[in-house]
Amino acid sequence: MEKTFFLELADRYKDTIYRIALNYYGNPYDADDTVQEVLLKLYAADRGFESEDHVRNWLIRVTINECKNVLRSPWKSRTDAWEEVCASSAFETREEGELLQAVLRLPEKYRMPLYLFYYEELSVREIAALLKLREWGVTPGRSRAGERLKQKLTEGGRDEF
Repeated sequence: MEKTFFLELADRYKDTIYRIALNYYGNPYDADDTVQEVLLKLYAADRGFESEDHVRNWLIRVTINECKNVLRSPWKSRTDAWEEVCASSAFETREEGELLQAVLRLPEKYRMPLYLFYYEELSVREIAALLKLREWGVTPGRSRAGERLKQKLTEGGRDEF
């Protein structure tokens, strides 16, 4: 891959890769490692990408696979560092921080489709392909995630959501 093209892609997508990895791990250090691994795979990729969407979807799929591989590895102990992530993030209001904490506490099967739809603005079809789900399974999952999120927020005395 040409160096200038790689640097352009790395700069454009490093934050997306980081956010997806952070959704999986809840740990900024592991997310940083995953960004490096995915970008190394991009640099080593000897393939032509058809379009900007093709590159983005390829990177998201590689990121998801890398995260799953790391979490499956026997020496990886999972720790819940959501509080550390939320504390290190700057929010304009306290409610934004609470919303992030509630989203990050959702189970992965609800959290990832919700994140990809609302933050990465992917279509239901793209989410289904990336997460290896059927399209009809993505929409109810998003709805259930919204219901769980609403339940978590109202349990905490927050009725706005």
